[in-house]
Amino acid sequence: MNSGFARTAAILLAIALGAAVPQGHVLAWVIRWIIMVMLFFVFLQTRFSRAALHRSHVTLLLANISLAFAAWALGWVIGGREIALAAFFAAITPTAIAAPVIISFMRGRVDYVVAAFLLTNVVIAALLPLMLPFVLGRATPAVFAQVLGSVGLVVFVPMAAARIVCAAHAPAAEWPGRLRNVAFGMWVTAMFLITSNASDFVRRQVDTPHILLGQVAIASLLVCIASFAAGWWIGGREFQREASQALGQKNTTFTIYLALTYASPLVALGPTFYVVWHNLWNSWQLHQAARRESGGG
Repeated sequence: MNSGFARTAAILLAIALGAAVPQGHVLAWVIRWIIMVMLFFVFLQTRFSRAALHRSHVTLLLANISLAFAAWALGWVIGGREIALAAFFAAITPTAIAAPVIISFMRGRVDYVVAAFLLTNVVIAALLPLMLPFVLGRATPAVFAQVLGSVGLVVFVPMAAARIVCAAHAPAAEWPGRLRNVAFGMWVTAMFLITSNASDFVRRQVDTPHILLGQVAIASLLVCIASFAAGWWIGGREFQREASQALGQKNTTFTIYLALTYASPLVALGPTFYVVWHNLWNSWQLHQAARRESGGG
């Protein structure tokens, strides 16, 4: 069995098990710490500079916001307010904390995706108190503080730790290369827990009509396709994979929380279904990347 197929099978198995074992949601709190450890490894080999900032980052941010309002408008046409809000919360979601990890597995420019992550999370968090009253009809002053706290813990703590470790022990920069299989195993574990959490959430929506569930799932899938495709186009020849990942892989935990807090469980299913769609695409990308590394075998 070649490594490309093995990795793909591992991710798909984790997603399938997560869907079949919703009881795993009780360990969902572990996801944050897994991501922090994985980001620590990523930051050990990542050097940040102004060169990491590219004009396409601004275009990605504008696309993130524009896609959200386009999805919201289309949702109104297709299914009304709830579908519109579900599509909006799926599309407005900024870059995922784990996006740099996936790009590192694909041997892409991690610094580009980290810059996109920081830009989209901070700016969208700052703008959401202005955008949400427009789509919801009520003020949301606590959004910026909530996101700032989350980003501070999950991103800046492992970033600072990596810089300290590298300063004290320069060979630490070689650890990620030696521990790639360990990092991948952690990612598979996170996939199981994320999918299990989403499965439990969906199963608890017993009063939601199946037709509405289907509409939300389709709207979320369309948002996912549009986001990865738009990012691929925005990145140009130099940053196609990186920009696609930055716009397509989303911090759904954040917007699921917002949707539950300010909208409804049905609306929260928009970003919840997105978890499945973007991770299925990630599994395919990792499969292709592994095949290229092994010479197409």
